[in-house]
Amino acid sequence: MSEFKHISPQETFAKAEAGEVAIVDIRDEQSFVAAHMPKAFHLTNGTMHQFSQETDYETPVIVVCYHGISSQQAAQYLVHQGFEDVYSMDGGFEAWRAQYPVESGE
Repeated sequence: MSEFKHISPQETFAKAEAGEVAIVDIRDEQSFVAAHMPKAFHLTNGTMHQFSQETDYETPVIVVCYHGISSQQAAQYLVHQGFEDVYSMDGGFEAWRAQYPVESGE
């Protein structure tokens, strides 16, 4: 069984700019609506099925939470679900927000 990997906000930015990844944000809905990374998918228990249906299991997936802690468990869960290339972004959304643009709304 494979494991998730860690990725920096800088590496995430480069992969996102190249369109090479799916970014999933596991923060609560209010926080997600207030601000999130561009093109991020709000992954919850309720949206997991939709994400699985819409995302190729070979697509690299980067999981983002507040500070990079909770995303590690979610990343490992996605590995167990069959996603092949999964990352937890170190520093989480707060590290991203300090350096890169964010969006608001759903």
